[in-house]
Amino acid sequence: MTEKPSTDIARSVGEIAASETQARHHGRGAFPALLIGSIGVVYGDIGTSPLYALRESLSHASKADLLTEEAVIGAASLLLYALIFTVTAKYVLFLMRADNRGEGGILSLMALAQSALGRRANAVFLLGVAGAALFSGDAIITPAISVLSAVEGLDLVTHSLNDYVIPITLAILVTLFWVQSHGTAKVAAFFGPIMIAFFLTIGVLGGMHISDAPQILHAFDPLTGLSFLVQHGWVGFAVLGSVFLGVTGAEALYADMGHFGRLPIQVAWTFFVLPALVLNYLGQGALILSKPEAIDNPFFLLAPDWALLPLVVLSTVATVIASQAVVTGAFSLVRQAIQLGLLPRLEITHTSEMQEGQIYIGRVNRLLLIGVMILVIVFKNSSALASAYGIAVTGTMVTTTALAFVVVWKKWRWPLWASLLLISTFLSIDLAFLAANLMKVVDGGWVPLLLASCSVVVMWTWVRGTHLLAEKTHRDSIPIMDLIAMLQKSKPTRVPGAAIFLTSDPNVAPTALMHNLKHNKVLHERVLVICVITEDVPRVPPEKRFEIEKLSEDFSRATIHFGFMESPRVPAALAAMRKAGLKYDIMTTSFFLGRRSIVESAGSEMPAWQDKLYVALTKQAANATDFFSIPTDRVVELGARVTI
Repeated sequence: MTEKPSTDIARSVGEIAASETQARHHGRGAFPALLIGSIGVVYGDIGTSPLYALRESLSHASKADLLTEEAVIGAASLLLYALIFTVTAKYVLFLMRADNRGEGGILSLMALAQSALGRRANAVFLLGVAGAALFSGDAIITPAISVLSAVEGLDLVTHSLNDYVIPITLAILVTLFWVQSHGTAKVAAFFGPIMIAFFLTIGVLGGMHISDAPQILHAFDPLTGLSFLVQHGWVGFAVLGSVFLGVTGAEALYADMGHFGRLPIQVAWTFFVLPALVLNYLGQGALILSKPEAIDNPFFLLAPDWALLPLVVLSTVATVIASQAVVTGAFSLVRQAIQLGLLPRLEITHTSEMQEGQIYIGRVNRLLLIGVMILVIVFKNSSALASAYGIAVTGTMVTTTALAFVVVWKKWRWPLWASLLLISTFLSIDLAFLAANLMKVVDGGWVPLLLASCSVVVMWTWVRGTHLLAEKTHRDSIPIMDLIAMLQKSKPTRVPGAAIFLTSDPNVAPTALMHNLKHNKVLHERVLVICVITEDVPRVPPEKRFEIEKLSEDFSRATIHFGFMESPRVPAALAAMRKAGLKYDIMTTSFFLGRRSIVESAGSEMPAWQDKLYVALTKQAANATDFFSIPTDRVVELGARVTI
């Protein structure tokens, strides 16, 4: 079976220090390349936030006739300290230390928290599921708002292009999702230099305009933003909700840690990305103070007329890169969810022979494209989409912070009072952002909530259905040792060669083995029962990949361990087992796999609608042959009809 039962996802295969993992994956000589790569991939989302963040933050003040100098400086101050506190303090300095053997992200943190507790905790499990579900909403909204906000700059070049903004946006998005199946490794090599050019450009443009209204530098005083919030009530609260648009890519810093390592991401942020963003936001604020009419699109109006079109082109490319990072992040998250037993096994295509992380999941890609196109067509402009943005990311941040509490308290063994003090500080800010964004539910915030709710229902249904099915299968199965004893008394016909049977429970006889005995009435000379287990670590070291146990003269049992960031390639594991002494020849070995046809049952413990959903999900699952990379000409599939 592919997925590890949800009741056992906290199982550990040993401690490996994060620093050792990163040293193995990221050599010292590769630091410049990792630095440039992190700028291109990690900071695409947060880097393109200046296209709309300050504009949307001040739109609330403008509608309330409060577009004063105090409002502009206050909004700019809130943006700066959101970057400093939420991104720098929380993610760069704190959360990146809470890595799972070098890997980050909400599901990695969930697995780490489960490991720290030493058991499956429902609260931790639900937080991880909720965070992953909220990320799915972000993965759909980010490409839509990023590309649309960049293409809208064409309207400033010439109003005659206004009618073409949506068609051009859709064309770019369709192209973006179409190229996913071809892999992004080659294109990604250009991401870093392009994003470096983008950050340099926006930093220089912002710095050029600070002199237009030097009083914008008062934004460095944190009291400026706080006083604006306090004095303007609901308007200030609404501004805070839009200010969060400036930090929407913060989760990517943590999620992409495994690809680039902690240090390159931290250095890139501290010495390059953050200064460029600060300069740009200050420049936009100064421009609005000197020319209030620039509030319609302060980002593009920073550029002189001759540079407007090149800036639109560069920004569009940057938003495509930002969208690319989110899409590939969604693929990685789905693979983790599949490995952890939260989703059915989907067909995963590896687009690079050199990089394990370069994957493509066709069904996910199509769903994302459909969702993104619907959002663009329905909302029509980036300002309307901004109302839908934020809730998904703030929700993910809240769940991430809550899971971090378990790690700090149980894994790092901080005193309870110190853990509560640290986490409550971060959580108070996250909850303030979440509350401010909840004000936008009616205007479009319902979109990510609906998407996340659907994702939670799907994952909950899959976990529950799989658990019930496993219980039923276990009740109806024969213990493997009892079967061996029975076969020694009543010997079946033996045929040459070896047979491998895959099972989700190594203690019971595989269903395929029982069907083979029942219908074919034969047994191979050598039988190997394999159980594939996904551990709560990103990658399992080669020396811990498998254990082999001899059950009798002709029966053996093997347990193969994979990390949740790895693809469970059984033939590769068997090759390693052969080097360890296992008698294995692919040309004389047959793989027996069970193919179950799940049908609804009137006596199911789940509601009828959930039964139907679970059956539908099982039909979307890839077959075990492809998922485990087993040679198709060596596979025998035996079907069975099972009621849930």
